[in-house]
Amino acid sequence: MAGRTKKAQISVYLEPDIMELLAHYAAQRDQSMSLIAQAAIASFLSPDSSERQEAALARRLGQIDRRLARLERDLGISTEAFATFIRFWLATTPALPEPAAQATRAKLSERYAAYTRALGRRLAKGPQLRQEIGEDVGGSEKDGGGRS
Repeated sequence: MAGRTKKAQISVYLEPDIMELLAHYAAQRDQSMSLIAQAAIASFLSPDSSERQEAALARRLGQIDRRLARLERDLGISTEAFATFIRFWLATTPALPEPAAQATRAKLSERYAAYTRALGRRLAKGPQLRQEIGEDVGGSEKDGGGRS
């Protein structure tokens, strides 16, 4: 193997937690710690490392931005659904006479427990409202293809 130079050996002192992270990372990828340390040092010393870090940061910020947009959308859907329910409930529920109101108060905890069980089942296995509403609801107006 003419032309190959022998690798130089160095001694590096690492904090125990850094050493543990390095060993864990190497074991996960079935690579030697030496190879991973060499790649990390090369990456740190390369002239384009700051550009790669900036690109990685930009990708991560983009992901965070998309997640925040989805959260904002989901919160808007929840708020509108709740407001619609309250308006409907107030419009359709007549005031009860006092004897009926007392009987209703007596059944309150039982009915509330049934409601929370049903909500728990829906959240655990059923399709969620945000999944039932199309992702393109907000975008259809921007594209000029709004529904009528």
